[in-house]
Amino acid sequence: MSPAAHKISDTEDLITESFGESVLRHLIYSVGKDKAHAVARDWCVALSLATRDQMVESWIDTTRRVYKNKQKRVYYLSMEFMIGRMLEDSLTNLGLMKEARAFFDTQGLNFADILHSEHDAALGNGGLGRLAACFMDSMSTTGVAGMGYGIRYQHGIFRQDIEDGWQMEEPEDWLIAGNTWEFRRPEVVYDIDFGGQVETDADGKSTWVPSERIHAVAFDMPIAGWEGRHVNTLRLWSARQAEIMNLKEFNEGDFMAAARQQILAESISKVLYPGDHTPEGRELRLKQEVFFTSASLQDLLRRFLMNYDDLAKLGDHVAVQLNDTHPAIAVPELIRILMDIHNYEFAAALEIARATLHYTNHTLLPEALEKWPVELFAEILPRHLQIINMIDGAFYQEALAKGLEHHVIAGIQAIHPHQHDWVRMGNLAFIGSRKVNGVSALHTELMKETVFHDLHTMFPDKIVNQTNGVTPRRWLLECNPGLSGLISEKIGTGWIDDLEQLSKLTPMATDKTFQKKYMAVKSENKARLAAFLEERTGVKVNPDAMFDIQIKRIHEYKRQLMNILETIALYNEIKDQPEADIQPRVKIFAGKAAPSYFLAKLIIKLINDVAEVVNNDAAVGDKLKVIFLPNYNVSAAEILIPGADLSEQISTAGFEASGTGNMKFALNGALTIGTLDGANVEMAEHVGDENIFIFGMKAPEVAERQHARRRPSEVIKNSPRLQRIIQQLESGMFSGGDRARFHDILDNIKHHDYFQVVPDFEAYWDMQRHVDEVYQNTAKWAEMAILNTARMGWFSSDRTIRGYAKDIWNAPTSDYG
Repeated sequence: MSPAAHKISDTEDLITESFGESVLRHLIYSVGKDKAHAVARDWCVALSLATRDQMVESWIDTTRRVYKNKQKRVYYLSMEFMIGRMLEDSLTNLGLMKEARAFFDTQGLNFADILHSEHDAALGNGGLGRLAACFMDSMSTTGVAGMGYGIRYQHGIFRQDIEDGWQMEEPEDWLIAGNTWEFRRPEVVYDIDFGGQVETDADGKSTWVPSERIHAVAFDMPIAGWEGRHVNTLRLWSARQAEIMNLKEFNEGDFMAAARQQILAESISKVLYPGDHTPEGRELRLKQEVFFTSASLQDLLRRFLMNYDDLAKLGDHVAVQLNDTHPAIAVPELIRILMDIHNYEFAAALEIARATLHYTNHTLLPEALEKWPVELFAEILPRHLQIINMIDGAFYQEALAKGLEHHVIAGIQAIHPHQHDWVRMGNLAFIGSRKVNGVSALHTELMKETVFHDLHTMFPDKIVNQTNGVTPRRWLLECNPGLSGLISEKIGTGWIDDLEQLSKLTPMATDKTFQKKYMAVKSENKARLAAFLEERTGVKVNPDAMFDIQIKRIHEYKRQLMNILETIALYNEIKDQPEADIQPRVKIFAGKAAPSYFLAKLIIKLINDVAEVVNNDAAVGDKLKVIFLPNYNVSAAEILIPGADLSEQISTAGFEASGTGNMKFALNGALTIGTLDGANVEMAEHVGDENIFIFGMKAPEVAERQHARRRPSEVIKNSPRLQRIIQQLESGMFSGGDRARFHDILDNIKHHDYFQVVPDFEAYWDMQRHVDEVYQNTAKWAEMAILNTARMGWFSSDRTIRGYAKDIWNAPTSDYG
């Protein structure tokens, strides 16, 4: 598609307009400003709209081509789409970056300031949402007829502020100035029902009579793939009240009563993951999941029936991917629609669901495998509860026929038939799906052995693996222009949509000239990161120090706690040996803790308290700095990752499903210190054991310790380092004399330690000292870093999507016509 001209296909008229002229037109007619009075945000909006214009024709052409070819459609349902900023991504994929930069040069404006005035879309929080965003990019790049479905959150999860070291949550305001990428679709509205009761007539037909109804309204965003050849849609749902405001109550002065229904309805799309520690919060979270899942199913069925008339063949033409258990309600909801609206018998409806739905599991943590109280389902979703019981009844007969014993079947049904307390969404998703996939080889095997062992026994061909990947467009080409430019100079640009071409760099790993250029890029990225950290936190760091980074959601199993305890041990070492030649480090942490997750928030406080002591100790100086970067998001990651020397991937073995941050860091030349967990296992296989720093227990060893309930005190008594750290925390050394502040962390370390920080600590310390030694050998470090970049090609999300298309969806790729 030419950036200089575009065609309005309906009229076949050509409108010749330079890209710069398009920007100026939008500045005047869409933003309502002239050049003399426009600020950076105004220019950003105008540029975004001009870029969006360039996408629209390919978007329409893609839709027409998919309809014409009757291409199988893939629908990706996810609670999160952590897409970050869209402008740079879209300019890059459309090939408009150089022209845009040149235009703003002629205007005497700083192009970077224009790009960075765009807000991150507050549509996600962690790896789940970032994976979904990478998949949207790769589905468009590989030509999959894909469509993402999610929620248009008004305030995201929260904006994280740090006050006196504590995490404080404030609402995100990303939509306050509007979203230039979206198209509101007021004609696309669906009823979403809750509550009421199920009535059964004399013929035994059930009818749901709900007591509450809201509307789901569609907002569409075009997602362009590489070179703009294929543009898919991300459709986000916004909630609104189904009935117009009660004008009688309003005119009588009862304004709150008049607005009550509007407030309740719109709360569904206000915030990502509202706190579920109260009954009201749990109800809202369940309603959110039903809201976007039901709207999405109604929408895709409407589209299917525009082309086909036999819903029994839905699975031949449609694949629905459930990204974790949040949309698992799709199983009974699809069956309900088929039975109650389209008059299918239950057995046929279940068969259709099982041919259409697919489920991605992202965790082995029991608390993350969602379950909902049966009483809540009875109150909010009485018809769905009835259908789930029917699914369980059919499943029971199926399992009996396969020889499973009654007590085994009870343990894997959606609702335990004797306890009848919880609806177990992981089991429901598994029972109702055609395929279930893990997201790394280790995780997939552990699924078979642990949480889904009995279900796997019953359905041995259902579980498959699709190891995660990341899009190289955002996570190398855009975020690291220095390195991507160097790579393209050496091997051409084919790697951008065929990442395994990076293997051509392998012979250059020992080339001194290439090493020098590669490390010069790293130094520039570190200088940029140092400036960013000083601007955001006020802490000045030495760019020549090792940048040691752990950025991810704050959770005990991710073990930020072990990292900060090792930081304290390193601080002690520096204080004990002030003349020693100790490798300078900057320890960088970032990530959000769930608002109700007290221990995770206490770990953030500990990191900040340690930083306060270390960073103000003149005797330590630049040998060690500790930084917690507030409000971590995609845009911050795009600066942090290229500037990293060391990537912390230190989760408890057996608990991280895959990870994608590990892939992004290694792709950008950071070396990994980590456990054999998640995709670290496959990364070690690809980059070579000699080019990654692996330590600690393996998953079976962790499981054995947990099963045997080994006491951490047995390890602590043999570790003077840990004893000293514990004593320092107990004394209030890092808490201004407050001896009780970190009591809960200490109690966990000494008596519980489910995530095995204590038994892995000394191995972690020893490996960190080995990292110091290797880092001081600059040629060796450069060689290892280059080999990491060269050997990460397999971890492209393009490869992952092709795997899904072949092994799960049975859908074609690269059908550009």
